[in-house]
Amino acid sequence: MKKFLIIALIGFIAFLQGKAQSDLHPYEWPTDSLVSSKLNEWQDWKFGIIIHWGAYSEWGVVESWSLCPEDEPWCERRGQYGDDYFAYERAYENIRRRFYPDNFNPEGWAKAAKDAGMRYVVFTTKHHDGFCMFNSKLTDYKITDAGSRFSSDPRSNITKEVFNAFSGQGLAIGAYFSKPDWHNNDYWWPKFPPLDRNVNYNPVKYPEKWDNFRKFTYGQIQELMTDYGKIDLLWLDGGWVRPAGSLTPETLPWIGKNQWIQDVGMPAIASMAREKQPGILIVDRTVHGEYENYRTPEQQIPVDVPDYPWESCITLGDSWYSTGPAEHYKSKYWAIHTLSKVVAKGGNLLLGVGPDKSGDFVPEVYQRLKEIGDWMRINGEAIYKTKTLAPYQVNNLCFTQSESGNEWYLIYLLNPNEELPDLIPLADNLPLNHNNINILGTPFKASIVKKDGKFWLKTPAKLQKNESESPALVFKFQE
Repeated sequence: MKKFLIIALIGFIAFLQGKAQSDLHPYEWPTDSLVSSKLNEWQDWKFGIIIHWGAYSEWGVVESWSLCPEDEPWCERRGQYGDDYFAYERAYENIRRRFYPDNFNPEGWAKAAKDAGMRYVVFTTKHHDGFCMFNSKLTDYKITDAGSRFSSDPRSNITKEVFNAFSGQGLAIGAYFSKPDWHNNDYWWPKFPPLDRNVNYNPVKYPEKWDNFRKFTYGQIQELMTDYGKIDLLWLDGGWVRPAGSLTPETLPWIGKNQWIQDVGMPAIASMAREKQPGILIVDRTVHGEYENYRTPEQQIPVDVPDYPWESCITLGDSWYSTGPAEHYKSKYWAIHTLSKVVAKGGNLLLGVGPDKSGDFVPEVYQRLKEIGDWMRINGEAIYKTKTLAPYQVNNLCFTQSESGNEWYLIYLLNPNEELPDLIPLADNLPLNHNNINILGTPFKASIVKKDGKFWLKTPAKLQKNESESPALVFKFQE
């Protein structure tokens, strides 16, 4: 019992310390007017695509994480080297000698994204494994190096090709970049075995080595900011690489048992990035402060409506990219419902998809993007350039309003084969003086009726069977 009480006391103290730590890091609104302007633009985009892709797709394994020596399900190693970590690591690093995506089709990806109603892309220029999908001059572990089979292709600088294709379709460009680099000898020093996801030596004890890694990181981001056209977002992953004082209760376990602080020098990186790309948004994920211009809940939608800019990054399939025939893709109903719920709470949806090892999206992804686009072309005004409207979301009802407030929208989320009810309940705090009600994409109107002291939306009988199999119907209210 005494031991239990001591453990409980330690846990309570840690909770209080963690709570105080969280309170020290509220969202910081940008003070740079160009960044503020870009952030306002970004909040109107509402819908984007994040594309994970690397040499690992040749094996169809999880991106990077099978290299991480942690006993977690997402770090599982499979295949003939699964029980020999160092043999597996050597084989993994040699995937690039086989990887040849002969159906590389960034133009097809970009057109499909544009037609789906997406407004921006985030592409993985480098994941945690350190393999660069761009022509970095600071490493030979890259797609354009002679050691990579695809280097012989005239389009081997994949990041440049992707950015050109998406900017050609009018989408804004985001560069995903991993701060940790498990291939770099100044991060995982070969003198020691890797311990977990973190640097495998003490940066305080070996400051020169850590300084070399900081310079390497700065230099690679400088290359991306200089040689790849207009960049709107610098999307930094690997939140365990962070300065002292930035840890929260949620992120404390990430830095492992040694608790080594890995300050990569964000002030210098941000200054350089904004000199090269004025107004660029920087998303230093989970590191709350001035370099996290918006927050990025992963695979979830916040329960409460956040009071800061945010973006849910959620996969369309089981994984961040197409791992092969066994991949399962969510339905058009899920996609439209998720987008509507995110936007109703004031966020953006960053939908995670990716090509397979051939270099193209699989047919299921193209089909789903087409279905999303078909709905967005009719109902997009309830999504783009909208702001929140209480009660935000109630069960299968989502609410948004135009920026002027002159129109508001009720998005009724439908499941397959579900019939639209005759009456839909309306909360009293909605602007019910807006009683001119159109149903987008139809010639029909709805009306407000009062019954049993409550207000209801009466729907047209001809729409109640939902013969179009639409995932959602949008009611537009005007004065």
